[in-house]
Amino acid sequence: VKIDKWFPSTKTCSNCGNTQPMPMNIRMYVCLCGLNLDRDYNPALNIKKEGIRLLATA
Repeated sequence: VKIDKWFPSTKTCSNCGNTQPMPMNIRMYVCLCGLNLDRDYNPALNIKKEGIRLLATA
């Protein structure tokens, strides 16, 4: 499944969906909902969720 290349996977919380800026020098994604994940793991979860969502709508 191919997702949109402009999908904001890095800026979006994989738990609550809140978006926030994510500068390159920040290595941990910390959200107000309490989620603390590695900068690379959070978007991986978002990409997986989006891929599953796209498959379900196909």
